[in-house]
Amino acid sequence: MKSLIAFDLDGTLALSKQPLEAEMGEALADLLTVAHVAVISGGDWPQFDKQVASRLPARADLSRLWLMPTTGTKLYTHGDGGWRPVYAELFDEAQKAAILTAFDEALEATGFAPEQVWGERIEDRGSQITFSALGQQAPIHAKEAWDPDFAKRTRIQADLRQRLPGLSINMGGATSIDVTRAGVDKAYGLRKLRDESGIALDAMMFIGDAIFPGGNDYPAKQLGLDTVRVRDPQETLAVIAAIIACQK
Repeated sequence: MKSLIAFDLDGTLALSKQPLEAEMGEALADLLTVAHVAVISGGDWPQFDKQVASRLPARADLSRLWLMPTTGTKLYTHGDGGWRPVYAELFDEAQKAAILTAFDEALEATGFAPEQVWGERIEDRGSQITFSALGQQAPIHAKEAWDPDFAKRTRIQADLRQRLPGLSINMGGATSIDVTRAGVDKAYGLRKLRDESGIALDAMMFIGDAIFPGGNDYPAKQLGLDTVRVRDPQETLAVIAAIIACQK
């Protein structure tokens, strides 16, 4: 039995930047009756609030839910009638400027600057800078078609790693690349979660759609957690049902 089940968000619990479907909200509420639940992903708190926190049924035990925006460099827990930040680790202005310049140079060098974008491509999330190739408001069908095999982002990622030595650069979502401080990835976030929750790593399980080398879920596997790679939220629902059956 596991004490805590951790999830990626986009592609795992919900479609890219979309709110949880009602069925997923109910499934997580059921899971919270048998285990703690954590969600760790690249989005910032407003995205977590829109996609997860506001989509759970009233019966969900929010005291057992750990929300970890920006790859775990922020942590929110619920208490005293609302969500509150436990910690936040932020870039300074010089670091942000260097990252933005590197993104521009990497896109030019690789030739993968899309002709059409929807909204801003770069989002400053304080503790993480996120590049969304087609823009922050791109429709799902366009995002899914742009880099389905991760080939484009693998080349951009490799270029960025040359330009930003010492920073963590990982692919996330359908078109995103996340940049965090050196050593900051989902393994880092899960270790922070261990320290804050008091739950040992071997009592955790991680579920995500990008558990492969270069994927931003892969560090959870490298950390030694039991992991389950899923194709999409529908498969996640089946995995949750199986976990609940085993935990009872």
